[in-house]
Amino acid sequence: MVNIPSTKRPGKPTTKFVFACVVMLFCLASPLRSQVESAASEIFRHASEAMQRGNLNVAGDGFEAAARAAPAFAEAHFNLGLVREEQGRFDEAIASFQKAVALKPRLHGANLFLGIAYFRLNRLDKALAAIQKECASYSKDAPAWMWLGVVRLAQGKPEEAAEALDKAAKLAPDDMDILYHRGRAHLQVSKNSYGRMFKVDSHSWRVHQVLAQANAEADRHTDAVAEYLAAIKLAPSQPGLHEELGSEYRSLGKVQEAEESFLRELEIAPHNVLAKYELGVLAVEQSDGAKGKELIEAALKEQPGLLHSDYHLGRAEMLLGNDAAAARHLERATTAAGSNPEVVEQSWYQLGIVYRRLHRMEEAQKALATFQKLKDLDAESSQKALKRYQVQQNSNSAPSPPASQNP
Repeated sequence: MVNIPSTKRPGKPTTKFVFACVVMLFCLASPLRSQVESAASEIFRHASEAMQRGNLNVAGDGFEAAARAAPAFAEAHFNLGLVREEQGRFDEAIASFQKAVALKPRLHGANLFLGIAYFRLNRLDKALAAIQKECASYSKDAPAWMWLGVVRLAQGKPEEAAEALDKAAKLAPDDMDILYHRGRAHLQVSKNSYGRMFKVDSHSWRVHQVLAQANAEADRHTDAVAEYLAAIKLAPSQPGLHEELGSEYRSLGKVQEAEESFLRELEIAPHNVLAKYELGVLAVEQSDGAKGKELIEAALKEQPGLLHSDYHLGRAEMLLGNDAAAARHLERATTAAGSNPEVVEQSWYQLGIVYRRLHRMEEAQKALATFQKLKDLDAESSQKALKRYQVQQNSNSAPSPPASQNP
């Protein structure tokens, strides 16, 4: 059985989308009035208005009448197909789309909706063939590429799905449906790839690395360390492993082990930017501003824009007594894109301290007030999350009601 997307995702075309197609096709059909009987043209117009109002039954009857009056009127057959598809009458929709395509093979949207109708009936090979024709005719049409990806996913071909959905994402980078299905496709590709790794060699250092990364993403840092150590035992000079291990040690608060791992990484790969940057951050956290600044700036020369770099450089400058430079870095840190909310919060706090040192008292008060506001919002959010968790736990542990007694 094929897993068909819901109507909120790109399964059944939404009424809003169908209305847009009707408007487009009504405009396309207008120049054809000299080629079709005036009565058919008028029927088509009234049917289009009915569909825009959401009156599908009247619209369907109208388009059906227009198609009978003017059998060569491709747009009438197309719009009739849209109505039937919206009504869930997919076999009838397919027949109408096929007539539209036969009359006008490059009618925009006809092959796409024909493919969607086939998809709704789990006729995936025919859905694929129709949508491929739409993509070939309209290569800049993001919905067509998205639907090609959806069909490929349903066929169990995630690699081909990811390729199509990547093209759709380039054309419509902020479309939520495309982003959703693209994520599904790439997730499945990853799962398949990792599964193949385990089959090929379950004792490979790469397998331990994958397990370590999965543990790290799940905040199981102790388990991640164990897997990284197992990987390093098998591949002691593999670039990247010691840097990743160091990050996990740092998450566990094991500063010495983290520093040793980063240093070992730089022996293996002297240009590893993250290892150099993390060493600099560790130095700042240990109050060595000079060493921290040197390492962080060296990393930034190789890779500008490292996340939270302004915050850490601001802290380094504070340790060195360079309060004006610290203020500039911390000001940027409060608005840096992608920053962790906690880092932004701390940036305001440190900025308040620096402003005081610079005798900019009004700005210091504003900075500390912003810090307190963010802290209060964070605490409020945490309390709400805790209450939701408690409600969920209480709901899960509540006793089931007694079974009803037979009379």
